[in-house]
Amino acid sequence: MRLRALLDTDALGLKLLGGEDELERGVRGVMTTDLRDPSRYLSGGELVLTGLAWRRDAADSEPFVRSLAQAGVAAVAAGTAEFGYVPDDLVVACARHRLPLFEVHESVAFATITEHVVRQVSGERAGDLAAVVDRHRRMMTSGPAGGGPDVVLDLLGSDLDLRAWLLSPTGRLIAGSKAAGSREAEPALPADVCARLAAEQLAAARTGRPGPHRVTLGQTTYSLFPVRGSGRSAPTSRDVRETVLSDWVLAVEADAGDWTGERLDLLHGVTQLIAVERDRRDAARTVRRRLAQEVLELVQTGAAPAEIAARLRVAAPVLLPGLGTAPHWQVVVARVDWDGGEADGGPVTQALLEEILVDPASTGPEHSDRIAVAHTGDEAIALVPLPSVTGEHDGSGTGILADALLASVRDPLTAGLDGDGRLTLGVSAAVHSAEGLRGALEEARHARRVAAARQGRVCAAGHQELASHVLLLPFVPDDVRRAFTARLLDPLRDYDRRHRAELIPTLEAFLDCDGSWTRCASRLHLHVNTLRYRVGRIEQLTGRDLSRLEDKLDFFLALRMS
Repeated sequence: MRLRALLDTDALGLKLLGGEDELERGVRGVMTTDLRDPSRYLSGGELVLTGLAWRRDAADSEPFVRSLAQAGVAAVAAGTAEFGYVPDDLVVACARHRLPLFEVHESVAFATITEHVVRQVSGERAGDLAAVVDRHRRMMTSGPAGGGPDVVLDLLGSDLDLRAWLLSPTGRLIAGSKAAGSREAEPALPADVCARLAAEQLAAARTGRPGPHRVTLGQTTYSLFPVRGSGRSAPTSRDVRETVLSDWVLAVEADAGDWTGERLDLLHGVTQLIAVERDRRDAARTVRRRLAQEVLELVQTGAAPAEIAARLRVAAPVLLPGLGTAPHWQVVVARVDWDGGEADGGPVTQALLEEILVDPASTGPEHSDRIAVAHTGDEAIALVPLPSVTGEHDGSGTGILADALLASVRDPLTAGLDGDGRLTLGVSAAVHSAEGLRGALEEARHARRVAAARQGRVCAAGHQELASHVLLLPFVPDDVRRAFTARLLDPLRDYDRRHRAELIPTLEAFLDCDGSWTRCASRLHLHVNTLRYRVGRIEQLTGRDLSRLEDKLDFFLALRMS
């Protein structure tokens, strides 16, 4: 706002004592002080309010005004409560330094002036920022990227004095704003605060409540705004659970409950602008996703190892630029299951797995250059290259460990899944050739099944936990395999032949759904009571209990060996 506008506001009761030629100066803020030299606390453009308690004699006015002028303040407003008037020596000093001087009547509180100026300046800044945001948006949609999320957050800091951070759904810090008037970035949020904010956003968004969601941690209140890409902008036509685990979140250190509609609209515009940058990031993943999908299809269709190896040679330089030799590979399989719903789990699990595989200590949006994730059905499958493996030939040295993979993301994801969802994840050992990739995929899938048999919303298992059974299957003698499978499955096969009861397909589906009655009934298009009857018949014929992990595992192995 301009200084002249202060004189036009009768409620402020200001009287101009000097500096009429300088009334077009802009005011950026207000500071109240009675320090003899307050310059260290000034950044320029302020209206300085003073009660004159610093003045002991006439000689004090010159150094006081000089320090203000050198700091670049807009004007001085002096109250009359101390002396009953504004001293002439102050009027002279302000005239000498061409600094406008106002007299504040003793009936007018400094708080009234401060509130008026802050309200006017904030409104103008919001308008200026809206124009900048709009210009930034047009620039990005018509040409190269506009600088990433950091640029947008810097606008919030410099134009609205808002501290803000951009977080991934797992609580990883992607970007942060700079302090107002500073070239330095704001201090990074502690990892535990990031995780808590991400958890609060996931839990609140899953309820379907409109944002922003407000969270108070200690003495600080944050307002949380979801950031969705353009492909995730139609929540009314899709299950909210398809997006909640992949949304970024803009955390603003402020209570948005006090904001005007215009200010809220502005922040929603900021999230849309960040979403443009996110779309660019997602587009950059297209090549890696396509490579993973092609390799996966070759592996699952039983393609020749030479064909798979050729595809891996294409993938290696894309995922590990500059690598001279073919890396080792690990496979990670993840699945998100929702109880009692038809949400499409594949794409959201794909996006979530891409985030989980990132080093939690890394920052920035471009963090997944070495990650290739495909999805098939409700599964997401990651092909992870390793530059080197220093362990034994089983690949147990360098590489991804299942427990470590979820250590930093378990709390926020548990909050996002609490109530009706689960994330299960399996990790294979490292393999060094195309011949081993199919086994690695099966191994990761088996590990995920082991994880699914555990308690908890977020569970993982690694290849080390499969050594007692899955890895031994190829070495079981044929006569032992036949006897084992016959003892468990022959009664069911005989019953199916006589009654067409489909007990074997029911058993396979039940195990594949990790013992979930609702998911299995939905997959088989059966009523849950019909499914319970069939499972009861299986237990009666075999003498086993499908609520026990040991019996589930025996059936699983029998089906795998048959």
